[in-house]
Amino acid sequence: MPPHILAVCFDFGDTLVDEGSEVKDEEQTSLRGDLIPGTSEMLFELKRRGYRLALVADGRPGTYRNVLTQHGLHELFEVFAVSELLNTLKPDRRMFVYALEKLGIAERDYPRTVMVGNRLDRDVKGANQLRMISVWMNWSPRYAQAPADPSEEPRFTIREPGELLPILSALEAQEEGKPLTPD
Repeated sequence: MPPHILAVCFDFGDTLVDEGSEVKDEEQTSLRGDLIPGTSEMLFELKRRGYRLALVADGRPGTYRNVLTQHGLHELFEVFAVSELLNTLKPDRRMFVYALEKLGIAERDYPRTVMVGNRLDRDVKGANQLRMISVWMNWSPRYAQAPADPSEEPRFTIREPGELLPILSALEAQEEGKPLTPD
């Protein structure tokens, strides 16, 4: 049986990679960086389960290619929606729509997609605007730790990458059309 969740989208910094560990060149492109512990295992498990993965991130295009390739993860992602290439920043819906359209997901199915990110004002808000399932990666205190308004309230909150897996399992187990509520 195919997954109920059609795609899992990720932000990059402080969601997959520790922003504080990134080594950048003179143009602010990250050359390398350390993964948040558990990231690699989580991404490989998502692929093993048949999920389609996309990156929806603000920043320099070379950053994601360099760091994901460094860790052998670049090929796990089917789509890269990068702000600098799309001439906009999250929470602009164009960032998310680009990724979902490239994955062949129709607008009516956006509620069957997940967005995981560390920024309430960008990742969560943008996902909520499109009725995606928003997951806040509350791993680092670098950005706001509380929603500024209801549009920034995540459906789920995780503190480490592996916590995403039981959320997806629960979403898959729910009855079609019946909303899953966070604990």
